[in-house]
Amino acid sequence: MFVLATAGHVDHGKSTLVSALTGMQPDRWEEEQRRGLTIDLGFAWTTLPSGRDLAFVDVPGHERFLGNMLAGIGPAPAVMLVVAADEGWQEQSTDHLDALNALGKTTGLVVLTRADRADEARREEVKADIRRRLAGTSLAGAPICTVSATTGEGMDALRSTLDEVLSTLPEPNPDARTRLWIDRAFSISGAGTVITGTLTAGTLRRGDEVELLLKGQNTAQRVTIRGLQSEEEAMAEVGPTRRVAVNLRGIEASQIRRGDLLLAPINAWPLSTTIDVRRLPAISEHLLNEAPQELAAHIGTLELQVRLRPFGKNHARLQLPHPVALQIGDRLVLRAPGDHAVFSGVEVIDLSPAPLARRGDAARHQHDLEEANFTDPTTFIQRELTRHSILHPHTLSRAGVPMPAEPPAGIVQVGQWWVKEQTLAELAHAARAAATSSDPLHPGASKQQVTKLLPTPELYPEVLRRAGLQEADGRVRLPGAKVNLGRAEEAIATIEEWLAEEPFNAPDATELRDLRLGPRELAAAAKAGRILRLPSEIVLLPSAPAAARAVLKGLPQPFTLSEARKALNTTRRVAVPFLEYLDSQRVTRKVDAHSGARVVCE
Repeated sequence: MFVLATAGHVDHGKSTLVSALTGMQPDRWEEEQRRGLTIDLGFAWTTLPSGRDLAFVDVPGHERFLGNMLAGIGPAPAVMLVVAADEGWQEQSTDHLDALNALGKTTGLVVLTRADRADEARREEVKADIRRRLAGTSLAGAPICTVSATTGEGMDALRSTLDEVLSTLPEPNPDARTRLWIDRAFSISGAGTVITGTLTAGTLRRGDEVELLLKGQNTAQRVTIRGLQSEEEAMAEVGPTRRVAVNLRGIEASQIRRGDLLLAPINAWPLSTTIDVRRLPAISEHLLNEAPQELAAHIGTLELQVRLRPFGKNHARLQLPHPVALQIGDRLVLRAPGDHAVFSGVEVIDLSPAPLARRGDAARHQHDLEEANFTDPTTFIQRELTRHSILHPHTLSRAGVPMPAEPPAGIVQVGQWWVKEQTLAELAHAARAAATSSDPLHPGASKQQVTKLLPTPELYPEVLRRAGLQEADGRVRLPGAKVNLGRAEEAIATIEEWLAEEPFNAPDATELRDLRLGPRELAAAAKAGRILRLPSEIVLLPSAPAAARAVLKGLPQPFTLSEARKALNTTRRVAVPFLEYLDSQRVTRKVDAHSGARVVCE
């Protein structure tokens, strides 16, 4: 299916034309039909000669209903601008063209209606005026069809032109994430809540859990798709581009209003309350530094009141009253309060701009915006990396930034992350400094110390490589770095002399204290391989296990703790933890848990 919205001045025959094309009455309300005045969105559909399904979103033309008109054309991929041949271009024709141009509607056509009321000269005069007005807009060069819905003149040619125009639309992506701008919500007996909208990307499936973002809510709520319809036909799944009716479970219709959003999949869209925008100069001559502080902004089917802070003529910051699911490149139409004309069109360039807290921040920010090239995706990547130092590509895709196949120059991929070369160099420098400025008793830094310097632990191996560091025994240090025992060297040497004479006669707590060997010094000596440190500060030489094995192997097997103690010529204070250590190293093995008898393992 293809979806096309009408546009044009009031009473130029938009609804009459849609009715003639589809055989359906797009005006839904009794008041509209009675007055012959469209005040809200209407919907109808038909099949073109090519077999293409085409759905129309018919919009009101009166200036008082510009908000409804913008809600109709916002999500539509194509447009049909209607101008009456007898009256020609009118004020609301300009307002509607400004809106179409602001939203970047490039696929469309112009229909010259009421041809039966104008002679050939008048028709050509109006056509020439239309071409002049379209020049320089997003619809420049759009085909112009002349028709009379009353007599049928030109209707077949119009259908063929519609086919040609729609064939130029890019293929929608059924696998993309979904952002359905809701234009209606109502309740059906026996079915419950139903919403409608134009599905332009992604696929909705019956049974899917999706998100519903309501105006005024800070977070989206989860609901379930109970059923789907398109053109009043029930479907198990609906892809783009289609008018779709979605039956929802988990919410009342009275809670939903036009402008609310259905989002899928879960957590696929970032929510923004502050955005930076740039003016689209082709839209109007209004400059953003001339704009009122309070404005009405339109996107999709949503109208909201925003506060504008200009940064010169062409850039501004918009403060939104509640979170909205937006992406880079989204276009908004701005209107002054109480004004029925378009003030300006703007494009979203930043979904979460940095706060301007210090004096001079605004001037610097304005300069940065004026210098940046926002048509290049690299601009967004560089700005995000400057702000956060590290970036997951998923962050960019959620923001709607086109992803390059490879990281841009000056950026490297480490695991799943993109990082600036400069950032990696700074992190490597910081890690090397931490590893070379520590206590000589404990050369290097702990892995935890280094990891705390990094924005994510995934960078750890790459930072160590760039810093020329290595990890050993839980410490990060330069290759070849050794423990320097410093003042403890003489005390450790004394212990080594004692144990050389009596290998299993470990010094007691008093002797260690007299030698000024505390836990730090003993830990450093153990790490350096100078001593074997056991629980309860039992200190032996690293050669003790091998020496003990030779002695214990000469005992009758199995042997008891007492027999081992005597053979080793040591005390119970030393023998208990030492034999437990030998057990853990599989030098000895308990064969009787009750008596503690052991054997020497072969």
